[in-house]
Amino acid sequence: MSKNEIVKGVFLVALGATSYGMLATFVKLAYLDAEKFTTAEVTTSQFVYGILGILLINLFQKYKNKSEAVKATPKNIFNLMLAGTSLGATSVFYYLCVKYIDVSIAIVLLMQTVWMGVLLEWILDKKAPSKQKTIAVIIVLTGTLLATNILFNDVELNVLGVFWGMLAAASFTTTMFTANKVALGISSAQRSLFMLLGGAIIVLIFSLYTQNRPFNFAIFGNYGIFLALFGTIIPPMLLNAGFPKTGIGLGSIVSSLELPVSVLMAYFLLNETVVFSQWIGILLIIMAIVIMNINFNKK
Repeated sequence: MSKNEIVKGVFLVALGATSYGMLATFVKLAYLDAEKFTTAEVTTSQFVYGILGILLINLFQKYKNKSEAVKATPKNIFNLMLAGTSLGATSVFYYLCVKYIDVSIAIVLLMQTVWMGVLLEWILDKKAPSKQKTIAVIIVLTGTLLATNILFNDVELNVLGVFWGMLAAASFTTTMFTANKVALGISSAQRSLFMLLGGAIIVLIFSLYTQNRPFNFAIFGNYGIFLALFGTIIPPMLLNAGFPKTGIGLGSIVSSLELPVSVLMAYFLLNETVVFSQWIGILLIIMAIVIMNINFNKK
């Protein structure tokens, strides 16, 4: 692959990761809005707009490619929707986490997918992690202690927030693991649509169970479109276009931009306090991702 193609891939992945990094700040703004939008309203608006957006993309691709596109089989659809339930759960858990703790800490908890992914791989593949991955996990855990600022400050993290954050990380780990194994023969737009439909089932159940007031449809005009664009429509398209050009290793490193972008957004738009030790922790987590994805035997 040419150098220009790799640079283009890096650019696409970076933009996708940046979009994801903005997401939690918009969720927090929705909570702080005068309307006091609920988690059910936030997630519902994101998935409704997201499904409509991806559906339009599928229709456009179908019209453009006509009979060339491979259609999803009923088995593909079922497996993708099943895999998508973890996607819906991730949104619910992460947005509940953001409700109770700062965005700059919530994103750090979500990044625990680094060591959770290693653990899941160990359990499923029955293969102990390499020294390289073990070192990376240790660095992630050290970085987390610094990034959450519990070592050098009398910070009392909300227990519920941490609980939802860790559940979000576990759910996101499952999403990443299954998304790379299910129905790879069909287009990414079809895969995204069916996974979103599966996630929407979880969001609908959560909304019906937790929404204890009339649904505020103002969320669709205020924040829903931003949540869908930066969380459901733009990032998957950019990442799916960029990863084949960069490869998994380089793509994973570039996608870690989500972490500093999320913290910077929280710092500038939400006025959250981010001290020096937290930045050191964030850099350590990014360094761990780099270590995990570099082949040291290759120049």
